[in-house]
Amino acid sequence: MPKIKGLNMREEKIIGILGGMGPLATVELFKRIVLKTPAQRDQEHPRILIYNNPKIPDRTAYLLGKGESPLSALIDGAKGLEEWGADFIIMPCNTAHFFAREIQKAISIPLVNMIEKTAEHIDTLGIKKVGLLATDGTIKGMVYHEALLNMGIEIALPDRDDQRKVMRAIYEGVKAGNVEWGRAILLRIAKKLEKRSEGLIAGCTEVSVALKRGDFNVPLIDPMDVIAEKAVKIALGIEEL
Repeated sequence: MPKIKGLNMREEKIIGILGGMGPLATVELFKRIVLKTPAQRDQEHPRILIYNNPKIPDRTAYLLGKGESPLSALIDGAKGLEEWGADFIIMPCNTAHFFAREIQKAISIPLVNMIEKTAEHIDTLGIKKVGLLATDGTIKGMVYHEALLNMGIEIALPDRDDQRKVMRAIYEGVKAGNVEWGRAILLRIAKKLEKRSEGLIAGCTEVSVALKRGDFNVPLIDPMDVIAEKAVKIALGIEEL
C-alpha cells in the first residue's frame, strides 16, 4: 500500500491507530478523535490510518502465562502503519502498553504512550490516590504503577473477588457485545472503589466504553479521552510530538 499523499498545504500529521484490541474500543477511539476535532467541514479533520487487527494474541493471557506473546503482531502492525504513512501511532489498549518500549524500538515514528499521558493528566488534577479498573494483565504487568508511583500517586485496586468480576465484565460483557450487562457489573465495583479514591482510572478501553464521567462523585479519568485529545492536538500542529 503506498503512502498517503498530502491533501492540503498545512503541515498536519497523520494519526496511526494500532487497533483491534478490541474492535469496539478502536471504533470508540476513532469516534472520539472525530468529535474532539475543532472542524467546521470534512477537510479540517486530520487524516487517520486504522489498522484493526483483532487477531493479535490476548495480552492478558500472555502476561498470566496462559497464551502466546502478542509482541510480534503488535510490531508488525506498527511497522505497517509507519510504512503506510502514519506520522505517529496511538494504541487503544491499556494492557498492550506493557510492550510499548519494544514496539517503539522497532519503529522510527513515535508511539505516543497513553499510560504516560494519562499519568501526566492525573498529576495536573492534584489527585494523590486513584482507583484502577483494569485487566489482570494490566495489573500484573504493573502497566500504570511505574508512571503513577513516580509522581507520588497511590493506586487502589478492587479486592480479589471484585477483580474477578471486572474480568468477566470486560471479557464476557463489553468484548462479547453485552455492553449493558458489563456496565452494570463495572459500575457496582467502581462505586465501591470510589470510596477509597480521589479519582478513578478507566484502565481498560472496554471500561472506557462502559462507564461515564457522570456516574461518579470523583473524577473518572479516561485514558482513551486523554489520548484522543492528544492525538488531535499533535495532528493539527497545536502540540509537538
